[in-house]
Amino acid sequence: MLDRIRRRLTLGYVGIFALMLIFLGTVALLGVSRELSMQQDELLTQEAKDQIKNLLDGEHREVLASGSDEFGWISLKPDGRVTGRDRAAESLGLPSTKLARDALREDGAVSDTIRGSRGKVRVVSIPMYESGKVVGVIQYARSLEGVRSTVNGLVLVLLPLGLGGLGLAAIGGLYMAGRAVRPIHESYERQRNFIADASHDLKTPLTLIQADAEVVLHHGSATEEDRKLIEHALAETNRMSSMLSDLLFVARLDAAKVTVERKVFDLAAVISGAAARFETRAVVEGVQMEIRTPDELPVRGDPTQTERILAVLLDNALRHTPAGGRITVAGHLCDGWVEVSVIDTGTGIAHKNLSRIFDRFYRADVSRTRGGAGTGLGLSIARDLARAQRGGLTAGNAKDGGAEFCLKLPKGQDSPELDKGRR
Repeated sequence: MLDRIRRRLTLGYVGIFALMLIFLGTVALLGVSRELSMQQDELLTQEAKDQIKNLLDGEHREVLASGSDEFGWISLKPDGRVTGRDRAAESLGLPSTKLARDALREDGAVSDTIRGSRGKVRVVSIPMYESGKVVGVIQYARSLEGVRSTVNGLVLVLLPLGLGGLGLAAIGGLYMAGRAVRPIHESYERQRNFIADASHDLKTPLTLIQADAEVVLHHGSATEEDRKLIEHALAETNRMSSMLSDLLFVARLDAAKVTVERKVFDLAAVISGAAARFETRAVVEGVQMEIRTPDELPVRGDPTQTERILAVLLDNALRHTPAGGRITVAGHLCDGWVEVSVIDTGTGIAHKNLSRIFDRFYRADVSRTRGGAGTGLGLSIARDLARAQRGGLTAGNAKDGGAEFCLKLPKGQDSPELDKGRR
């Protein structure tokens, strides 16, 4: 659990840092692009003004000037007729009729980005005046390929820096998360040790109380009223002893001191053995028990701990199934897994309880259970034991009513022990 908290904290640190890097990187790229665009506009405006001076100083005729492929210009009459251009104008998407109209309407320089045959182009459009009268419009354009190359180069610089920063954030986040959960870990260890020590120390006096009560109960001088009181005390003592055993097991399970084997065994035989333990109780309580399994169900795990899981599920089913009901235990193979479902015809699980059914010390409505509620640890222990075997345990409601618990364990290949048992 603490390792999961540590991983989540680390992922949170890295995620927040990643969002900060993305935000700052985006702002930096947008700022650089904007600055470069402003520089482009200033350069194009100056070039356009120089070209206007050259054109007005000469004759008004169509000029075929030479220029580079990166820059281009074109001059227009107010009615849109071309009066001059260079060889790069067409490839740069000139003329732009819209920009020409905007420049005449606003009576000043306007700029915008258009698309030419070779990509995006930045264009400045400026009215031309002669003797205070508008005689035309000149448009100067430059390809944004250089700007794009500059931005791409900046991205190539920022990307490895960002990845390196994320790596350092992951290392730092892991360290800080470890420091953050250390007090929790120490408190958790103290609590676990206390539970283990208290459970172990209380077992002895409870055993003595139970033995003394049984002696008094079987003593001939005890009255009927005394016998009822002693039987009630024995029942409570047995319940407390069961809870202490579960608490001790939980403490050992959290401390990874419970041995969980990883071997191939026949789950069908374990199911039969677990069902046999509850067969008499089921008959006494008027509940029918049905087993549906193949002859063999080879799985990989721990047979002893698996039988404990099944015992918890069968005990839970008997507690919630009324007389005349039925409990079905079915096992089958499914995509590399072996699934065992325990289905009862009891009251089912309320929707609000489904998310908490495996919480420790959580117990459903006691009034709906036969013989009172359990310790609230059985289902939690069962799920932890299933996970320790690299499997899982889920809970839900059967489609015909009642509760359904599904145990999933990894499928095991046939072992020599199973082959020997077949012979």
